[in-house]
Amino acid sequence: MDAGFEARLQTDGASFEAADAALLRAVDEHRSLNAAADALGRSFSRAHKRITVLEDEFGELVERQRGGVGGGGSELTDAAHDLIARFDRLQTAYTGTATVEETVLRGRIVDRDGELATVETAAGTVRALAPEASERVQVTLRADAVTLHAPDDIPETGEMSARNRFRGTVVDLDHGETIVRVGVDIGARESLAVLVTHDALAALDLVTGDSVVTSFKATATRATAAD
Repeated sequence: MDAGFEARLQTDGASFEAADAALLRAVDEHRSLNAAADALGRSFSRAHKRITVLEDEFGELVERQRGGVGGGGSELTDAAHDLIARFDRLQTAYTGTATVEETVLRGRIVDRDGELATVETAAGTVRALAPEASERVQVTLRADAVTLHAPDDIPETGEMSARNRFRGTVVDLDHGETIVRVGVDIGARESLAVLVTHDALAALDLVTGDSVVTSFKATATRATAAD
């Protein structure tokens, strides 16, 4: 499923997007704005105009060399390479956000405190960000925002900012190269997905059937109107 996110670096006058990164990479590869435009199926005038707009906002990006004995050409400036690197980091972050597994709990808002709402779900009461006024909501929990604790080693509430806690049982362990997906039965329709490192799993010494406590911040939990 496509989450619909598109990475972009925004200024007051322009935004740097995937198509702009592709144009700069093509210039870097072909050493020519004209050749880069051809490779991307764009007109030279359109590519030149876009570079001009971007340079007005982000500084000089393409250094143009006029023809001579060795011929003309174009090269990216250090600023252009830095801009591409910034965009790649942002795109990686967006991709990670869009692909992290989520668990959805359906419930009903029973109380509000500003932007935070208390939601009754099948697994228990959850505090979550709830910008919408709907009473029936679905609460979304990202697998990388949940922390696992051994039942006999739970921090005091005052020692942690996570306010939501569920007790459950480990029902699934899916080992990746560096990350383990832990499925926890919390009494809801679906198990709660949690991502931990191999080191964290070893420290907890978890196996299927073990009891655990999950915790997650109210500010990392979002309630939206249910369908």
